[in-house]
Amino acid sequence: MSRLIRFNAFQMNTVSHQSPGLWRHPRDTGHRYTDPDHWTELARLLEQGLFDAVFLADVLGAYDVYQGSADAALRHAVQAPLNDPLALVPLMAQVTTHLGFGVTCALTYEHPYTFARRMSTLDHLTRGRIGWNIVTGYLDSAARNLGLDRQLGHDERYDLADEYMDVVYKLWEKSWDDDAVVNDKARGVYAEPSRIHPINHAGRFYKVPGFHLCEPSPQRTPLLYQAGTSPRGTAFAARHAECTFVSGPSKTVVRKYADDLRAAVRKAGRDGDDLKIYAQALIVTAPTEDEAQAKYEDYRNHVDIEAALALLSGWTGIDFGQFPLDATVEYIESDAGRSALASFTEADPERTWTVREAALFIGLGGRGPVLVGDPCQVADQLQAWQDDTGIDGFNLAFAVAHDSMRDVVELIVPELQRRERYRTAYEGGTLREQVLGSGSRLPAGHAGRQVRI
Repeated sequence: MSRLIRFNAFQMNTVSHQSPGLWRHPRDTGHRYTDPDHWTELARLLEQGLFDAVFLADVLGAYDVYQGSADAALRHAVQAPLNDPLALVPLMAQVTTHLGFGVTCALTYEHPYTFARRMSTLDHLTRGRIGWNIVTGYLDSAARNLGLDRQLGHDERYDLADEYMDVVYKLWEKSWDDDAVVNDKARGVYAEPSRIHPINHAGRFYKVPGFHLCEPSPQRTPLLYQAGTSPRGTAFAARHAECTFVSGPSKTVVRKYADDLRAAVRKAGRDGDDLKIYAQALIVTAPTEDEAQAKYEDYRNHVDIEAALALLSGWTGIDFGQFPLDATVEYIESDAGRSALASFTEADPERTWTVREAALFIGLGGRGPVLVGDPCQVADQLQAWQDDTGIDGFNLAFAVAHDSMRDVVELIVPELQRRERYRTAYEGGTLREQVLGSGSRLPAGHAGRQVRI
């Protein structure tokens, strides 16, 4: 029996996310990102479409690498202005029952003690539907705004991240015993102090002596997402990630990422098939092929080259404003996002890209493929991508908010269900149960359950 295809919705609390320039489209509603109704409408739509989760990206700095300035990012709304993603979760949770919420938080700039409390709070308020996309950050502008001259080196950020994870695991998994909360009104005892433990963590980067301020939430540890595909990022994912996101312009790239990730997970002693891998994609569809193609051409006419290059420069740490548009993209080591540039260069050696081609490609949906056609044609493409690459599902970017997601829910989901390649109902309660089909807690063999205090 063929595996089911899974969907996440790739979003950001900003005007324009992965399709720079498309905010100018007359039907786009991205300018309503400050309106709570914008997000509750989206949440209801995604739950109607039985999506696993809405995945909320985030950065803590401006895209100021292009031409040495944030002017292009501000002019073209390249992920700026940008609001906090965590604040959206209670809004969307109130109007849904099953939809999950994956939030991006850069651990490099978040102290683990206070962060653990915020995530436990959200896990309580969503009844266990919260997930965390673990990122280390890639913008020097974020580091400067938080008091550093520049961000830590790429691999050193992962060294810090490994210790960070040990701290939050101790807080979430070990600080409170399962029976610590007794809520005994007759004795006047809410929690038994002997069952609540200081973690006494003292490491290279962090010292956290006390106990977790929150009582255990439904999942304790949120469902863990991770997106790094560099060698160091893959090793980190092998130890921690339950779900990963990959981005690549071809099946060759995505297949390599998926194979490498599963191999690393197995090497770490875990079951590689338990790792859920979502590949980024954009779907452009309509009832007929001609309508879909017309819609695609309409969207392409709204792509902004300068905005796309500002985005690509921020992702890679390389100022693409210094190169002619017809220059070939070459792989250059940087301390920003290595996988962003590698996906256009060394990961697929059969393909060469010019700066212009790379800008046009990411200008519509980011670094993933654009799947265009009527519902049958798009379903064929989705099945082929899953079958040929070994992924579990798709992290769907949008071109026009919220038209792109509505098209998927109303046209693609029913077609996949007809083919028995998409679920027809939610199963399970917490996000971990929904996605992994396991219990609400981290698996017993996961690193988070093995830490000691």
